[in-house]
Amino acid sequence: MKDYIEERAVAIANYIIDHNATVRQTAKKFGISKSTVHKDMVDRLVHVNPGLAAQVRKVLDINKSERHIRGGMATREKYQHRLAICSKEDI
Repeated sequence: MKDYIEERAVAIANYIIDHNATVRQTAKKFGISKSTVHKDMVDRLVHVNPGLAAQVRKVLDINKSERHIRGGMATREKYQHRLAICSKEDI
């Protein structure tokens, strides 16, 4: 594995742990795809730093267990915003 890939994997792992970040947030922060973030965390980091990989796995598992809640809240906010706009137009 190339050195820059190993360095990127460690940097991404530290970001996820420090910020409890999701894969999507991390991908946006580093300017890479969600697939690359996932591949770095699940496959590559295990070979570079198994202890760090275990810590990241815990954060990712928590995020996965909560994603349906975050998705539901985002949808709720979306429709509340639309409702507020529609009620202003009626006035």
